[in-house]
Amino acid sequence: MDLIQDLQQKQKELDISIKQLRNTGTEYANAERTYKMTLRTEALKLRADKGMPVTLIDKTVYGIPSVADARFNRDVKEAVYRANQEAINSTKLQIRIIDSQISREWGNTK
Repeated sequence: MDLIQDLQQKQKELDISIKQLRNTGTEYANAERTYKMTLRTEALKLRADKGMPVTLIDKTVYGIPSVADARFNRDVKEAVYRANQEAINSTKLQIRIIDSQISREWGNTK
């Protein structure tokens, strides 16, 4: 492949990654919302139903399976979102490198 085709391919990859970032960002936000709501619900249950002191709720609530599952799901979605951001940054860097190569080649053809 020549450099122009490489550049066009990287631009297509960048477009795809940006579209994926929107989806993974939405999934991450939804997982964060679910986690916060589950955490709140379980903390309130511990206080109201079991009369647990507020100082102990913070230490106990994270071990409740529904909270732990929601937190894990949120962390996985965040990791995917951040990996997608890194893929975008990597593609941008590759585009800049190819663009520099093109500039050097076209600049030397006098």
